[in-house]
Amino acid sequence: MDGPPQPFLARHEFVIRRLHSLSGLIPVGAYMTVHLVTNASVLDGPGAFQSNVYKIHSLGGLLPIVEWAFIFLPILFHAIVGIAIAVGMIPNTRDYPYGANRRYTWQRWTGLVAFVFIVYHVFHMHGWFHFDGWLERVAEPYGGARFKPYDAASSAGLALQSPGILIFYVVGVLACVFHFANGLWTMGITWGVWISPAAQARALKVCMTFGVLLAAIAMGALYGMHQSGHGPGLEKALEVENRMYEHRIETGEIEPNEHKRAVQETAAE
Repeated sequence: MDGPPQPFLARHEFVIRRLHSLSGLIPVGAYMTVHLVTNASVLDGPGAFQSNVYKIHSLGGLLPIVEWAFIFLPILFHAIVGIAIAVGMIPNTRDYPYGANRRYTWQRWTGLVAFVFIVYHVFHMHGWFHFDGWLERVAEPYGGARFKPYDAASSAGLALQSPGILIFYVVGVLACVFHFANGLWTMGITWGVWISPAAQARALKVCMTFGVLLAAIAMGALYGMHQSGHGPGLEKALEVENRMYEHRIETGEIEPNEHKRAVQETAAE
């Protein structure tokens, strides 16, 4: 006799797992890598970072659509499926040897930490949604939407001046990096890229080396941002950002928008 029908997630475990694995690489992991490298450009000076931000925001009204379609929704899908696997809604069977139990445990916990961090980070820097009413009545009064795209380095730096927030960012970013680097290795097993123990051992070294390099880039980005939020670093950032803003206004590349550079008034107080 057939047993009771399996839940939807269990019936489609094969497809869901592979979509979950694939979304961890593209677009979530790929975006995170580009995002961290872009942020690390602040180490070349606030002008370099500001130029990159202007390029991103040149998308204009398309930017929220791109963010939700290719970043936020894939992250939500990856997180929801990951939680379903962790709590047993999707059978946690494996078709490959998984001897590194500690890394498997860390993968699950860093996934949860990364998700909490990303939710907070997006609110803290961007306020979740771009609607003026939401930003003015909800996000900004509760400490969100601190990042101002026309004052990129200085606003990010000011948002990271609290020691508690800075530590939270360090922990959250490192959790994201480990989850991605170790996830690359498990993805290769899931998709049959490296099958033998020897191939898995070589791949593990490559993935962990990549993780260490990405972690160094991420910590460099946080350091550069933090330095741009106080003292001479803040003064330099504001000077460069103001000059670039005025130049783009004069050339017609952007329209005047003081809300996107409100940090000028905040920093001057």
